[in-house]
Amino acid sequence: MKLAEKMFRLGTETAFEVLARAKQLEAKGKDIVHLEIGEPDFITPRNIIDAGIKALNEGYTHYNPSAGLPEFREVIAKEVSKTRNIDVNPDQVVVTPGAKPIMFFCIMALANEGEEIIYPNPGFPIYESVINFIGAKAVPIQLREENDFRLDTDELKKLVTERTRMIIINSPQNPTGGILTRDDLKVIADIALSKDIFVLSDEIYSRIIYEGDHHSISSFPGMQERTIILDGMSKTYAMTGWRLGYGVMREDLAVRIAKLQTNSNSCTATFTQMAGIEALTGPQDEVAGMVEKFKERRDVIVEGLNHIPRISCKTPKGAFYVFPNVKEIGWEVRKLSDFLLNEAGVAILFGTSFGKYGEGYIRISYANSVENIKKGLSRIEKALQKIK
Repeated sequence: MKLAEKMFRLGTETAFEVLARAKQLEAKGKDIVHLEIGEPDFITPRNIIDAGIKALNEGYTHYNPSAGLPEFREVIAKEVSKTRNIDVNPDQVVVTPGAKPIMFFCIMALANEGEEIIYPNPGFPIYESVINFIGAKAVPIQLREENDFRLDTDELKKLVTERTRMIIINSPQNPTGGILTRDDLKVIADIALSKDIFVLSDEIYSRIIYEGDHHSISSFPGMQERTIILDGMSKTYAMTGWRLGYGVMREDLAVRIAKLQTNSNSCTATFTQMAGIEALTGPQDEVAGMVEKFKERRDVIVEGLNHIPRISCKTPKGAFYVFPNVKEIGWEVRKLSDFLLNEAGVAILFGTSFGKYGEGYIRISYANSVENIKKGLSRIEKALQKIK
């Protein structure tokens, strides 16, 4: 079979590959502690499940507009207006099956072959994958531990050229848990406005913050027209399997993104959008409870990692990942990841899953119980004693 050349430029999300290998080992009887997958271990709140069931029983099983149900877009517009302190109308909202299509569609819509997109590295691997797939030039900006895994705004200024079409930011960030400060965002906004560049602001973890408040670059003067907000239900409401995300952008771009949706998915499942309405308008106490549990787990895992010889770990301010430094162990992180899975029965991700600047680090998800986190840490410490 002869594939199109662009298929060989397409990357992947390593978490699913490691999960599959871990499941294979489990099928053979090996006990695995899962610290690899980036999804809440909580069940979707009952009121949201009930809303989805109610919608199914009431016949919400048919096509709906490609941009999403009008009533759901109205709710999203109100929510984003309130939480980002901007004025959003429903025509600026496009609902998609999960948030990844917003990345794919917006990169596809705004960048021609050879034009440049700046993205965080280490960062969510699908950014680089999609940029390469469409034939644009992926320009990484390194996130450094000594800068709390925030991008260096002076370095960003040097990376911007006349061919830069988009800057991608993610705060709170996967895989590091780092957060961009308001000052960081101000500099990025100034660059975007002066150079007529779009910003794709991945805010999927905006509700999972442990210190301070979330700031959206869209709230800076002039930036609403230049910002695409990416968000969804997966992380905040433990709805990963429901596949429900959305983008908020200027109206003329939203029309184009909805057309891409028509050409690919047709529309997002109707009953899941009805559940999404309940998620955003219903009680939020379970969300607050999940964040409190994540914070407790974060503190346990950071303290535990820093007690393991040859590992150091900064305290993340958001999301549910740690990105510990394992350079003193002296192994390439892919080899270390394989060793910990096979030897210790602990599934984690090697840092280079998130780009070349992830060498020397591993990503651990603490979306698991404190008991399992402690079990995983104990196994890691014991296994590392075999590495001289």
